[in-house]
Amino acid sequence: ILPFDYQEDNVTIVPDNEHVKKLNQFLTKLNEQARINIIKNQERYKQRYDTNRSDPSYNVGDLVLVKTLNIHSKFNVRYEGPFRIIQTITPKTFIVQHVKKPTLYRQVTTDVLLPIFERTY
Repeated sequence: ILPFDYQEDNVTIVPDNEHVKKLNQFLTKLNEQARINIIKNQERYKQRYDTNRSDPSYNVGDLVLVKTLNIHSKFNVRYEGPFRIIQTITPKTFIVQHVKKPTLYRQVTTDVLLPIFERTY
């Protein structure tokens, strides 16, 4: 049959249940393999990120500096403080109080904290 030959208008497609089952099995296996690959790559990315990341632990009473947000020039202050940790909300979230201005409180996370240490002579 050539493309310009007369053909019947009615084209019937016979559903092949076996083909549909195989296709569904293939798609589920493909989906599961993609999920496994995504999880594996996420773990690898996390491991690579964590190699250069310190995991500081803070306790109530520790002195810290708080990173300032929205720095517009290189001469602006990068850290504010000193603050003292007065309460632990979660292992990574704290409430801090300014040492010289006791009315100034903030809720901060560990990614904006920088530990400072008192000098002892």
